[in-house]
Amino acid sequence: MAPPPSANLPLGERIRALVKTLQFAWFSGHLVLLLCIFRYFFSFITFNTSSLMARFTYRTAFFSAALTYGIVVYKTWRARQKVGTKNTGLVGLLSDENVQYLIMALVWLMAPQYSLAMLPYGIYSVFHVATYTRNNVIPTIQPNKTPAGASPGTKPAANHIAEAIGNFVKQYYDMSMSIVSTLEITLWVRLFLSAIFFQRWSWVLLGIYTIFLRTRFAQSSHVQDSFNLLEARFDNLVGAQGTPPAARTVWEVVKNGARQFHDATDISKYANGSAVPKKTT
Repeated sequence: MAPPPSANLPLGERIRALVKTLQFAWFSGHLVLLLCIFRYFFSFITFNTSSLMARFTYRTAFFSAALTYGIVVYKTWRARQKVGTKNTGLVGLLSDENVQYLIMALVWLMAPQYSLAMLPYGIYSVFHVATYTRNNVIPTIQPNKTPAGASPGTKPAANHIAEAIGNFVKQYYDMSMSIVSTLEITLWVRLFLSAIFFQRWSWVLLGIYTIFLRTRFAQSSHVQDSFNLLEARFDNLVGAQGTPPAARTVWEVVKNGARQFHDATDISKYANGSAVPKKTT
């Protein structure tokens, strides 16, 4: 993340320098996404998600998501071009989690509305907005300056708001990433139920989202932990005394089918013979 403008510049010039950056457009996209989710929430709780305003905020939210992830993908590509990094190919490109979320944002932008799909993007945006505000917006508006007459080496006084934001991010980031992974699994179940009833686009969305979730499982420890926790809970539920044998049989069939699907779609087999590095988001 680029540093904020120099504290020696006047406030107006610092703000102009900040808003001219591509990074500020990224920040603005995340902020608009959060505002759209907030407005959409009122339509959701009033069972009015088919209204013009609800449709507008839903589409704008995913347009903003596509913009923000598109900016990250573009900046990553430009950085690789500058250093002359070898082209990673299609598999390498798709292994980038920013590309994955960009593709899904475009899919949700064009597909029928699934309110649950907004929440993972919203949680990510909370932390992106918070981090950018702490590292760039606050230092631009109220830069930390060493008091006049202070001895050399004296550190400027820390901004209390920036400190509070930093503590919030540190305290809740891991927990929030676990919530994101749980929401993404729940969304797959929601799509599966839609596909059973042959709702519009449901089978296409289920196929695309299954690929997305499989890729996330390969790369994210949080997604793996959520699946393991889900499996343990079902094992305890099905293993309880009084559970019909048929239910246990169905659960074993589901688990074996999931494991076979996992083995058959192991992307590490195709990434130049080496495993794709796991990520914690």
